[in-house]
Amino acid sequence: MLKFFSKILFTPQNVISIHSASRTEKMGVLAVGEKIEQKVKRLFRGSLAIRQVDAGSDNAVEQELVALSNAFYDVERFGIHFVASPKHADMLLVSGPVTRNMAEALRRAYAATPEPKIVVAVGNDAIDGGIYKGSYAILDGVHTVIPVNYQIHGDPPTPLAILQGLLDILEIIDCESVTTANSPAVQE
Repeated sequence: MLKFFSKILFTPQNVISIHSASRTEKMGVLAVGEKIEQKVKRLFRGSLAIRQVDAGSDNAVEQELVALSNAFYDVERFGIHFVASPKHADMLLVSGPVTRNMAEALRRAYAATPEPKIVVAVGNDAIDGGIYKGSYAILDGVHTVIPVNYQIHGDPPTPLAILQGLLDILEIIDCESVTTANSPAVQE
């Protein structure tokens, strides 16, 4: 044991400091977050309610989604809130490949979500089944059970990648709403 502690104490420090990278990431979070906040205010009157549905994942994506609520990312300050019921949700974030046991629960969550329904498959497992693709226990990606509007790639995606993906989705929705508002009305 003494040998182990002496090795720890006398080994030179070869660790590269990440303080500058952390600061850069923090600035990235703030920049992305401020843009998200503007879009949320415009499109959802200040609050985007998200219901996260675990369709049978390995919890890697869930850990990244939970990290969005910690003090570093703190998505609530940008107007994003996770809700307990799909009845109160503007968006469904679905993670994991859909297991046979979760397919009906996912359909019910989708049915309970009010219109317009925005469904996002988060992570490679949710998009196409990931490493579980073709397994007897799963139905592969979320799109095999409910319609999916958007995808956020990654295995798992980092919290910053999820934020960037949400921003991209909000920008697409904003462009579609502007295009729809500017198009001539069809009259009969």
